Amino acid sequence: MMETKIKNYLGIAAIIVLFAFALAALSYVNTYSKSVQPSSFRSFTVSGEGKVVAVPDVAGFSYQVITQGGTDVTSLRQENTKKSNDIIQFLKDNGVDKKDIQTTGLMIQPRYQTYACDYRSVTPGGSAPQPCPPASIAGYEIIQSVSVKVRDFEKSGTILGGIADKGANSVSQLNFTIDDPTKLQDQAREEAIANAKEKASAIAKAGGFGLGKLLNIQEGYGPTPYFYTKDAYGRGGEGIAAPAVAEAPVIEPGSQEIRLSVSLTYEIR
Repeated sequence: MMETKIKNYLGIAAIIVLFAFALAALSYVNTYSKSVQPSSFRSFTVSGEGKVVAVPDVAGFSYQVITQGGTDVTSLRQENTKKSNDIIQFLKDNGVDKKDIQTTGLMIQPRYQTYACDYRSVTPGGSAPQPCPPASIAGYEIIQSVSVKVRDFEKSGTILGGIADKGANSVSQLNFTIDDPTKLQDQAREEAIANAKEKASAIAKAGGFGLGKLLNIQEGYGPTPYFYTKDAYGRGGEGIAAPAVAEAPVIEPGSQEIRLSVSLTYEIR
């Protein structure tokens, strides 16, 4: 009799333990599912965008020193190097930091002399066309390319005009950027989140439900445009003479937009 009661108690205890284990397992699975997949909640997602307009604080451009001449490459290289060094010293004298001056290319290439061939001419006593003389090297061209960042806008025009006076034959790729957009991105983010929260509240009110906890947030940056001008100065021809000293151009950087978007997912209550 006693053994039967003990067996009954043990059976009941085993059932209770198994039931408790099943509940715990079910709760764990449900919690894990919601933690890795917020959509398992009754939820909805809203998006918001923030925009900040700012004036660029860095001007960038590229220039080339192009030297053409005869077949004496050493003399051409010395001439090109002197002009290039003079320009770099001019940049430094006008407050451009060494780290903002980068040589991006150095090229030495031949210039060929070609001949117009008259295929109607004939050899003496015959009718065969004259062969075209082969092209020959008439001289060489040396091109040194440099990119520059100017952080003092008041000097931008003076610098652009000055490097041309010092021997730069081609100035191009003028662009304006914001050196450190972090604070502007923070402002745009705050605006985007506020915009998304306002939308979420309006949707909840219109739908007759309450906002639950924030389940997920995603962020994306809109494109930050770079503003370019056309070539500031064109490439010269034979002799590559830079223009005479002229009035410095006026540089207007305009403005840029920093855009940032967010998506907020809320639980529905």
